[in-house]
Amino acid sequence: MPRLANSLLKSIISRGQFDGVRRKQCLQYLKGLRALQHDGFQTVYFGETDIPESLVTGEELGNGYFVQTPTWCIVHAGGSQGWVPWKYRTFLRDELCTKQEDHLFFEFCDVVKKNYGKCAIVVKGRRQQDETRPQEHREAEVQANLPTVINLTSIVCCPEVAKSYGHKLLCLPSHCNYLNPLDSAWCSLKWFIINNRREFCLQSIDSVYSYQYILLCDLISKGIERINLSKWKTLTNKVRRWENYYLGKFS
Repeated sequence: MPRLANSLLKSIISRGQFDGVRRKQCLQYLKGLRALQHDGFQTVYFGETDIPESLVTGEELGNGYFVQTPTWCIVHAGGSQGWVPWKYRTFLRDELCTKQEDHLFFEFCDVVKKNYGKCAIVVKGRRQQDETRPQEHREAEVQANLPTVINLTSIVCCPEVAKSYGHKLLCLPSHCNYLNPLDSAWCSLKWFIINNRREFCLQSIDSVYSYQYILLCDLISKGIERINLSKWKTLTNKVRRWENYYLGKFS
């Protein structure tokens, strides 16, 4: 019990230290986004999610021990007009340790410009990067309102690249998940994979072994397809209500 109490107390204290900075970050992001929307920028949410092998197969390996298994990384974007008409990418995460696809953000910016015109491209910052930076650095960023490069696992999002195509790159603070409809879309995709993986599975049995083949690309494509325009509008409207609440309460 004392150990549990200490953990709770530590959580409360550490959270209180950064509430002010986090609130400033969130308000700065929302005010910047609303200003761009007022100037005619379309909002597009760009990001990635991980699909571990256990999610696809339904098998838990290791019997309680850590076992390194393949994980795929999906990169896509969407907004109030549905998924961006861009060929999303799927990477094996092991390959991303040594190689990043630097050209993808150029390609993405070009596609959204042709389809939507000028856009506010929202990318969620990585929590690990945010939490390891000193507090004074975070406060300085809030005051200076400087655009920064956002490093995802699979891609580097550069504000200068976005600017060259007429877009603006915005970093959504990592603790503001409820302001990112893409996170909800990823959750829907993963639930689709869990509930429908058997339909995309082929099995083969010989005299010694049994084999399981999963049509992963088809499974992911179908899951993305199921998150249609109507669902995207529901997700973005929910985010809009959160934005209005936050701006009304803390501005």
